[in-house]
Amino acid sequence: MRLFIASPVILDDYASIQEDFDGIIEGKWVEEAQLHLTWVFLGEVKDEKPILDKLTQVSPLENQIEIGELGYFGRPPKIFFAKSEKRVLYDKAREFRNAGFDLYRFKPHITFCRIKAIHDYKAFHEKRRSYRERMLGRILPKIGLYESTLNAAGAVYQCRYEIEV
Repeated sequence: MRLFIASPVILDDYASIQEDFDGIIEGKWVEEAQLHLTWVFLGEVKDEKPILDKLTQVSPLENQIEIGELGYFGRPPKIFFAKSEKRVLYDKAREFRNAGFDLYRFKPHITFCRIKAIHDYKAFHEKRRSYRERMLGRILPKIGLYESTLNAAGAVYQCRYEIEV
């Protein structure tokens, strides 16, 4: 099974962000119900017990965390995302590392769109900058082990285990 560890998110107005970038970028947008912050991507795993054992060493998030900016990965941009630079996220990442998880180059983000094409680079950067310092939503104070199942419509995520508060 294909697994990852994540926290769910709630956005204030995802549809408006999609509308704002309509005609500027083309790509596959993540369904709003599937949005999440990935802590650790584990990939194909045969036995989840060692993962669950490590997860017992990680405490849940104590509060919701604000999401406040848009960014991208790649040159040219390939992944369009929302991000948060709150210190608590990096502290939690350290907790995952201490529990034995590999967080290679951890950068807290929520993937919005896998970009196929940018039709207007100037408009893309201007529109993205207009979202600086805006409260876009919240990372919920939950951490779970999720299974990702791929089908013709894309990936479907199901929470298999949640860290208890």
